[in-house]
Amino acid sequence: MSESGAGRAGTAQEHESGTAARRRPGRRPGTADTRGQILAAASKIFAEKGFDKATIRGIAREAAVDPALVHHYFESKEGVFVAAMRLPADPGEVVTRVLEGPRDQVGYRLVKEILTVTAEPAAREPILALMRTAMTNDQALAMIREFITRAILGRVMAVAGVPPMRMEAAFSQIFGMLMMRYIVRLEPLASASIEEVAELVGPAIQRYLTGD
Repeated sequence: MSESGAGRAGTAQEHESGTAARRRPGRRPGTADTRGQILAAASKIFAEKGFDKATIRGIAREAAVDPALVHHYFESKEGVFVAAMRLPADPGEVVTRVLEGPRDQVGYRLVKEILTVTAEPAAREPILALMRTAMTNDQALAMIREFITRAILGRVMAVAGVPPMRMEAAFSQIFGMLMMRYIVRLEPLASASIEEVAELVGPAIQRYLTGD
């Protein structure tokens, strides 16, 4: 074989070897669409396993990325869930804002905060979609119940010392308020201002939480 032919053969072999190396299976590094890949994987894992049994490692494995990338984009499993379900706010941040300030106004702040983050139709639609799904799908119901228990109720109980029964009763009333205002659209509740509803419902939530 001529030197030029041998050179071409060597170049072809090197190219083939390099291509094979690039095609080797394994975890993908971060790319422009890594976040989207993680969210797609998270949606699948949460739907299959629920919130409690889903893990960052499992989501990373499904997305074929390193678990560190999941933490990089979302910090925690709760953060992944919020983004995957397209929730308008991180419940942890909402709880933090609600618990800041006088204890005797927690109920009012909680109602006002929830109504504020769901004020825009585009922001509340993912929440309403989850609520509708939970009423007809046991698996979705379990996933949402686990998330609410860990990310919201558990956090308030730990910080504010609210007993479980009181916390659940307060949440059930808030859930009903959202149903009547946004899904059933019962008037005049549906068109009342955030301040009006917070002033009306807040004291009832306060009694559930603190007995005041």
